[in-house]
Amino acid sequence: MSLENKMDFLSCILWLCLIWILIKTFHMIPRSNATHSKLPPGPKPFPVIGNLLELGEKPHKSLSKLAKAHGPIMSLKLGKVTTIVISSADIAKEVLQTHDRLLADRTIPDAIRVYNNEEYSLAWIPISARWRNLRKICSGELFANRILNANEDIRHKKVQELLAETHQCGLTGEAVDIGKAAFKTTLNLLSNTIFSVDLAGKDSDKTGALKELIWNVMKEAANPNLADFFPVLKKVDPQGIRRRMAGHTRVILGLFDGMINQRLQLRKLSGSITDSDFLDILLGISEEKSEEMNKTTILHLLRDLFVAGTDTTSATLEWAMAELLHNPETLSKAKTELEQVIGKGNPMVESDIARLPYLQAVVKETFRLHPVAPLLLPRKAEADVEINGYIIPKGAQVLVNAWAIGRDPSSWEKANSFMPERFLGSEIDFKGRNFELIPFGGGRRICPGLPLAMRMLHLMLGSLIHKFDWKLEEGVKCEDMNMEDKFALTLQLAHPLRVVPIPL
Repeated sequence: MSLENKMDFLSCILWLCLIWILIKTFHMIPRSNATHSKLPPGPKPFPVIGNLLELGEKPHKSLSKLAKAHGPIMSLKLGKVTTIVISSADIAKEVLQTHDRLLADRTIPDAIRVYNNEEYSLAWIPISARWRNLRKICSGELFANRILNANEDIRHKKVQELLAETHQCGLTGEAVDIGKAAFKTTLNLLSNTIFSVDLAGKDSDKTGALKELIWNVMKEAANPNLADFFPVLKKVDPQGIRRRMAGHTRVILGLFDGMINQRLQLRKLSGSITDSDFLDILLGISEEKSEEMNKTTILHLLRDLFVAGTDTTSATLEWAMAELLHNPETLSKAKTELEQVIGKGNPMVESDIARLPYLQAVVKETFRLHPVAPLLLPRKAEADVEINGYIIPKGAQVLVNAWAIGRDPSSWEKANSFMPERFLGSEIDFKGRNFELIPFGGGRRICPGLPLAMRMLHLMLGSLIHKFDWKLEEGVKCEDMNMEDKFALTLQLAHPLRVVPIPL
């Protein structure tokens, strides 16, 4: 079947679905406008489908454009789902801090519900005893400073392996796929911390396949899904999103299930149990408190850690490198700072990060322009919440457009320009207290992996620009670089960044 025929077939299916929805929902049209009169302003919805057609392929950009016309707190009707979109730092503070208690639960996309993920995933389960327990384990046993300090040698080793492979490419004039190289490094860092093994070895095809697998999970979770907008379609799965997500999830959970079973057998054979890595810690907790931590919970927690912790870090590093190559003067300033602070030829270590304010500014500016989760994760109102005189009604979905907030001209001078200098001497940080820069979210739902991501990002980026000069492939000029993005739960470069390293 040709691509054109496939598109025609899909269009017919979608129209049939919409006709069915029209029949099913006609009798449910609201008869009272009492609550709706207090909704934030927004574009006029079409009958039945609402504002779905206005989302486009890149919702972070289309919603930002709509907000310029309708305001920083805006309402849309996405099928049957009332959605409130936040596009300014002041309103984001109301959502993520002032009213965090009532707006901290999640709207669960249908794609997330495969393998009961919504009941076990730290990212999606409601604020509850289980959620608090999982957060406590992650914060205390994986991302605490004492744990990160103890594991510094692992990160240093993995970054040195990255530099060695990059150096080899430099000797042969081969271009480096920055996103794939960063993904491999981050994946192996996590897998060594959790399992004491490399998940991505020298086989680049395996690394690419794992990267593609995790990207597909992110893509399916973010894909506009008719089953989310019209609940009567959940059983039909008209776009096949849940089916595809189930396939990706089955592969990931199967991989981790095999590793857990191997470890359980090893623990039985050895006769002694030591907390040598994170998996041992989880299994130890499971043996002591099986009601809090069983194998299913462990599997879903590992899935969360690898899906959220690899693609996000590698995508941000790729954006940072792309912006530096696109802005050679900025790259030169970063290299000069590294040479002055560390010394030419000396390796960068984590303790150097605090002495590199310009490198820190580069990372912040990358987060501002290219937040790893452009719409964060969707929240849901537990009750009616009043903000700025408008009502966010109970059950409404709430989207915080971190991409739009990072480019808001009322908060940022030359908002669309890459200017790390804006952060020099500034108190603005990305730890959830400054709402004009919220790549990790805020409030109780802020990403627990932030401390590890910060160490890895600065160490990898600083090491790559300190050890090598870089040139674009095939004579491409920096001003001609393609800086377009592609949308999923994580925001990535539409075209992978491939650059040739020149060893210094």
